[in-house]
Amino acid sequence: MSGYFELKSSAGAQFMFNLKAGNHEVILTSERYATKVSAENGIASVKENAAFDERFQRKLSKDNSPYFVLLAANGQTLGKSEMYSSSKAMEGGIASVKANAPGAPTKVLEGK
Repeated sequence: MSGYFELKSSAGAQFMFNLKAGNHEVILTSERYATKVSAENGIASVKENAAFDERFQRKLSKDNSPYFVLLAANGQTLGKSEMYSSSKAMEGGIASVKANAPGAPTKVLEGK
């Protein structure tokens, strides 16, 4: 089973998406977008940028939990991961984004 993007409306008539792995676990969460078209463009950008390792910023939270941020070529944040228990687990998350994002279909959740 392969991954997919889940596009949905969020608070304040905005839109956001999650990239989910084949097991339905969220591996990347977007920022909020003002329009559905903007969110769809964000998905296209994730698909495009996921192939480039240098677009993944590896970071540590305040409690030293590793996580990553995927950036577009212009440096804009496309999405963030969850907090991981180890750097190895975070690298697995990055590998999952690289593997799942490029060909992932989009499921639109209406009224959510």
